[in-house]
Amino acid sequence: MSNLDTAPSPTDIGEGGELAAHAGTGPLARVLRARDVPLGGPRAMRVRRTLPSRERTTIGAWCFVDHYGPATGERVMVVPPHPHTGLQTVTWLVGGEALHHDSVGSEATIRPGQLNIMTSGHGIAHGEQSLDGGDPLHGVQLWVALPEEHRHQAPHFEHHAELPVRTADVDGTTVRTTVLAGTFDGLTSPAATYTPLVGAELRTDGPVRLRLPLDPAFEHGLLLVDGAATVVGAPEEAAPGAGDLVDLGDDRDDVEVVVTEPSTLLLLGGAPFGERLVMWWNFVGRTHDEVVASREAWQSRDDRFGVVPGWADDSWLRAPELPNVRLRPRG
Repeated sequence: MSNLDTAPSPTDIGEGGELAAHAGTGPLARVLRARDVPLGGPRAMRVRRTLPSRERTTIGAWCFVDHYGPATGERVMVVPPHPHTGLQTVTWLVGGEALHHDSVGSEATIRPGQLNIMTSGHGIAHGEQSLDGGDPLHGVQLWVALPEEHRHQAPHFEHHAELPVRTADVDGTTVRTTVLAGTFDGLTSPAATYTPLVGAELRTDGPVRLRLPLDPAFEHGLLLVDGAATVVGAPEEAAPGAGDLVDLGDDRDDVEVVVTEPSTLLLLGGAPFGERLVMWWNFVGRTHDEVVASREAWQSRDDRFGVVPGWADDSWLRAPELPNVRLRPRG
């Protein structure tokens, strides 16, 4: 999945800007409401997006969070070849199956509990489509910004069919923890990361009260994928709905979560990302001119992005028109 907006708004993140990264906020418990975004037009799949937002643009290096589904029917998700630069795409499913192809020759079917992580480096293209006949498609698409020293590397792809998992009984409720990225509660993911990060799914089969250990040097957020849960300390009227993200701020040793029914939560965190970013469409860069050059390279079918096998040459997505202003930090 990707940012397929036909008219993406410029998102610039920098010190002092209107969309500042908000490092050093201290502990928070505010709910970032997901906004509904159609991907590629009114008949296309719709997602619920929480990052970037006005209140918070990054959590560590996590810079993009879309929640989608559950959705049924034929060809629920068909995302033709499109480019990426300067980021990692992280695909996580809780239902259904999807097939990935990319321009470095990777082909992988992802299922719930498995991880696809694609490092774009200086440039990659990929396409994705859901597979029919199984459970409804339901998942999360995440991006991680690559730091300067790693963002120009050669692109590569990882599929992890097995990840570290811990199952525990907490007051009669089964809690299953799976670590996607980094280390959480003694479990470490095999996925490659380039800044200090954590990503962990917590799935419960009933109501439970959880105390999650956190690294106080990290910023954290808690995404409600399904079910019902609240963060202790948040106003009652601010209870998150499916697809909403609770911004936990930083400087926390733990967070207490009250789950009231079978639920799936995704904990995201990381060290504050100390670089200025320019995000537009599927590119994460540092300057307006860099994004323009990436767009022109994609439009001209430059070798930089390669060819995605299994897709017709005329199926690739054309980039939207750039806005009539330079992409720069706001404020």
